[in-house]
Amino acid sequence: MTSVAQRLRERLAAGPDGRRRLLAAPGCYDGFSALLIEQAGFEAAFLSGAALSLARLGRPDVGLVGVGELADAVRAICDRVEIPLIVDIDTGFGNALNTQRTVKVLERAGAAAVQLEDQTFPKRCGHMRGKGVIPLPEMVGKVRAALDARSETLIVARTDALGVEGAESAMDRAEAYLEAGADIVFVEGPRTLKETKAVAERFAARVPLVHNLVEGGITAVRTGAELQDLGFAIALHPMLLLHGLTRYAPEWLAALRAEGTTDGLDILDLPRLNAVAGLDALLADAATFA
Repeated sequence: MTSVAQRLRERLAAGPDGRRRLLAAPGCYDGFSALLIEQAGFEAAFLSGAALSLARLGRPDVGLVGVGELADAVRAICDRVEIPLIVDIDTGFGNALNTQRTVKVLERAGAAAVQLEDQTFPKRCGHMRGKGVIPLPEMVGKVRAALDARSETLIVARTDALGVEGAESAMDRAEAYLEAGADIVFVEGPRTLKETKAVAERFAARVPLVHNLVEGGITAVRTGAELQDLGFAIALHPMLLLHGLTRYAPEWLAALRAEGTTDGLDILDLPRLNAVAGLDALLADAATFA
């Protein structure tokens, strides 16, 4: 059987015209959110570090999630869905040796790709202020360590230097990560269309490119159609499900507190929720062993 990593690699390959078909990857944080993404017809999901931190810890994305917690989430998701999972591993949880262990652990857990960034620790969400980046040679070493540790898992090398050291530094760093062997390159946070086009013009013909489409984020480009035209390969939508839950959950809770009932709320009931989760198929499987 073809591995999820190989399926992802083939999906990201350029076509006969030299262009790549954009892959949209919504963000998940557990097995059920990943299942909803798969059932909606998406070809991949993204385990967002920000989404996992918010959903699991109730805390913003400032480097509080540990590698063990991340591995638990990857195992749960990959046990439930068949689409490739791209996993945010932040800074690799330490130096090059820590990065190697992280890659090995997450590949065994089922990750099709891991995204490694060049921020200092503790890291921050890529669309927050106050970020820092490690020296370029150190990050190149971590990229090489990740490549050495993986068997098939794709390595996404992300630079956050654009908002710290400027566009020229970000481009140089992305070039160095590509030369080190990264499978996919990610320049986080282009603030203008000009910056976004510059990234695409330099790299899109040579390597799959990632772009973050975060609601309320700092980037200028907002749609998959624009990214497709520019030549990007992956559009991450890391926070959609949590943004939606956080928008509507307070209204549901307020209604329950005021009325003492959930009658009248436009939500799924338990039978329909179990249907989404696949209860009938699960019970049918169990019956075969009765």
